[in-house]
Amino acid sequence: MPGLNGKVVLVTGASRGVGKGVALGLIEAGATVYITGRSVADLQYIAGKGTDIECDHRNDEQVQSTFQRIANEQGRLDILVNNVWGGYENMIENGQFTWSRPFWKQPLWRWDAMFQAGVRAHYVASQLAAGMMVPRRSGLIVNISFWAAQKYVGNVAYGVSKAATDKMTADMSRELREHNVTVVSLYPGLVRTGKVMQAAEWLNLTNSESPQFIGRAIAAFAADPRSMERTGSVLVAARLAQEYGFTDIDGKTPKPLTINDV
Repeated sequence: MPGLNGKVVLVTGASRGVGKGVALGLIEAGATVYITGRSVADLQYIAGKGTDIECDHRNDEQVQSTFQRIANEQGRLDILVNNVWGGYENMIENGQFTWSRPFWKQPLWRWDAMFQAGVRAHYVASQLAAGMMVPRRSGLIVNISFWAAQKYVGNVAYGVSKAATDKMTADMSRELREHNVTVVSLYPGLVRTGKVMQAAEWLNLTNSESPQFIGRAIAAFAADPRSMERTGSVLVAARLAQEYGFTDIDGKTPKPLTINDV
């Protein structure tokens, strides 16, 4: 894996799933890693390897406090990974699976969750990160997104929120380019998170990815001296593996998904 020694990283929403894997992948690459989450107990895996901060990204004061702590302790932030996400909660309500209902039958709290703990949270964190990166003329912001930004995958609010994330990536990149700060969206494939593995018997996992694989993808891209050439673009984790030559933790290289596969 490429070395990120000396790089300071913040991974938001890293208590479990993709965020946890990203944190572990970046620790593996030698970075100094901070993670945030709402549950202190779920952040303990990083003890002795990185720093956990209890933070609800719907609370601006807590987010500001997080960035201030990193500034005080490190004096810099090199990489921000916007992974925090809301909207997957309570997919089953009153005994019924409501995620796939048409939009006019969707609970409004789901839209709010996806934007408050998703798009807005990414925007706020990126503002604060840019404030630390621009003076140094260096930095990388990675927004975790998905193909739902480009293709209908069964939920209108989900698609709109991911499209907003990708648009935010593109527009932020225009304003940050002259300051040498890179912004990209990153699409995972089918990731073997805890929730996915609970349904493993109904899924084909032959082309799946470990959560840590996403961290390896970010580490490889961050170490590329030409990464700025792709600012504003959408990257696919498995495609980066083919490009940079790294594998998943099981030694396999997943096949990159395309829009037709989703």
